[in-house]
Amino acid sequence: MTGEQTTETRPQWVPSDADVDGARITDFARWVERRTGLTLPDYRALWEWSVDDLGAFWQSVWDYFDVESATDPGPALAVDTMPGAVWFPDARLNYVEQVVRNARGDRPAVVYENEAGDHEAIDWAELLRQTGALAATLRSLGVEPGDRVVGYLPNVPEAIVAFLATASLGAVWAACGQDYSAPAALDRLGQLEPTVLIAADGYRFGGREHPRTDEVERLRAGMPTLAATVLVSRLRNDAVEGALGWLQATAGDAALEPVPVPFDHPLWIVFSSGTTGLPKGIVHGHGGVLLEHLKAVALQMDIGAEDTFFWYTSPSWMMWNFQVAGLLAGATIVCYDGSPAYPAQDRLWESAARLGVTVLGTSPGYVLACQKAGVVPVKDHDLRALRAVGITGSTLPASSSWWLSENVGAHVPVVSISGGTDVVSAFVGGARITAVWPGELSAPYLGVALDAFDESGRPVRGDVGELVITRPIPSMPVGFWNDPDGARYRASYFDTFPGVWRHGDWISITARGGVVMHGRSDSTLNRNGIRMGSADIYQAVERLPEIAEALVIGAERSDGGYWMPLFVVLADGFELDDALRERIRAAIREQVSPRHVPDEIVAAPGIPHTRTGKKLEVPIKRLFQGGDAGRVVDRSAVDDPGLIDWFARFGTR
Repeated sequence: MTGEQTTETRPQWVPSDADVDGARITDFARWVERRTGLTLPDYRALWEWSVDDLGAFWQSVWDYFDVESATDPGPALAVDTMPGAVWFPDARLNYVEQVVRNARGDRPAVVYENEAGDHEAIDWAELLRQTGALAATLRSLGVEPGDRVVGYLPNVPEAIVAFLATASLGAVWAACGQDYSAPAALDRLGQLEPTVLIAADGYRFGGREHPRTDEVERLRAGMPTLAATVLVSRLRNDAVEGALGWLQATAGDAALEPVPVPFDHPLWIVFSSGTTGLPKGIVHGHGGVLLEHLKAVALQMDIGAEDTFFWYTSPSWMMWNFQVAGLLAGATIVCYDGSPAYPAQDRLWESAARLGVTVLGTSPGYVLACQKAGVVPVKDHDLRALRAVGITGSTLPASSSWWLSENVGAHVPVVSISGGTDVVSAFVGGARITAVWPGELSAPYLGVALDAFDESGRPVRGDVGELVITRPIPSMPVGFWNDPDGARYRASYFDTFPGVWRHGDWISITARGGVVMHGRSDSTLNRNGIRMGSADIYQAVERLPEIAEALVIGAERSDGGYWMPLFVVLADGFELDDALRERIRAAIREQVSPRHVPDEIVAAPGIPHTRTGKKLEVPIKRLFQGGDAGRVVDRSAVDDPGLIDWFARFGTR
């Protein structure tokens, strides 16, 4: 292992006795002890039992949260193989039923804010009324179990209602945010042959309104299977001809009656952030998502009925699905439509204070931007309600973890999680009863048989290996859309180590049982036979005040050589001169290792990302190896497609 995260000698946060005693996961562990006669004194013991006896663990999750099935569900794990695991084979249930059962009358279910200062609170009764009314409308439009209802929506309450109404019918939900153009949205939603489109007239971002009615018209034209369009008016733009208005679609008091469906019946389709070919539609089932999200939200994140849960996200990203799961625990969830840094860099902290947020989720990039802007949230905002900060999207440097401790509150644990769209959850993260070590994710999630393998499939400790999952998880995909024989699904996860899920992340497991993330293994830097992680380099370079963002590429050349350039985007007012280049090299040399120092350092106009924020390391590498820009990357999946042309020109030098 390399990098600053291995040098920490003290934790950022340690749970108090009160934290441990009051945690939902502690209550669960005591409940399991009474039920089984086991002794589970700490998280490690609980985790080991959860992966050694998968059937008993997931049956316990089912029973502890009182999940209902219209029939006897059968054994928790009827077939224990990957791929092809069979969970609760006779169950008939519905994700939405669990939401209904956790409804409360004394707190909002959903709170909405936008950049313009609009505020809306929707109580549980109104949420369920709108859901029942929309479900009745969808049924009248011909939507049946298995049909697809798709959303082209910003992060607004209507998106939540639309998902719940769709799922209650046994229909399948899929969505993307309105930052996608119509062609990019069609690449995703069009392949599903949807029955109904639910779209908004526009969204807000960065102080501007972005009308989208023209894009909605293009979407409709590209979806010949549509029976109807429902239009949400958020900007009060021109109506879309022939569309049903949201208020009309949600009028009335039709009873919400979730339809029981089999455990693996499709709940939603989420799309990979892949940048080549059509995006993969990943299909997840009602039962697997329900159990995984009850565990992840209520046990791992310790979210319950008294919490206000706000993860800055978009309907394009699986963290939107993850946040909606707060409703399964009876929590209030927050929708925010806009930039997290408008009108000022501290906008998320301001909203968190105003809304009394108890669990706030954001990204390492936002935290780093706050650091560089000199934001001090605890000084400027009342964050006394906040009891956890969640982080995902990329690796959080140890320095950012300490910054959060000092500027948000030492009593607030910084809980980094890592997983993916593939399971709409995390493989590794933390719990209210585990210490937080900066630069390290505290532990594998319960029920996740996580390991690190070397190239020959042997477990490694204290060194870098492939993140693998050696036993099944209920929320692993039911399959991919338009993959009838499962060939693409198997190739995506099981070709490298047969019977073992290879996720594509490069990790090391520490002596404490924590996990250090080193970046994607498919973009591994491999110089002179020594494998290195791009994340380690980013942590060192992006801390420098002169650097806004960085991208490192390792490209094998046809002559047998290896070229490792580092591209940097400069902060305003700085230029890349020899002195700054040497500062960058020194930072990498001292904080990571001399082997990580790049061959050259180049100023770039920007770094291209997927629309969920992942740097395009692999496509840029392929460009530098002679790939055609039109083939190695799907421009509709890129946040700034023009940057691809810049890197393509650079690669032809």
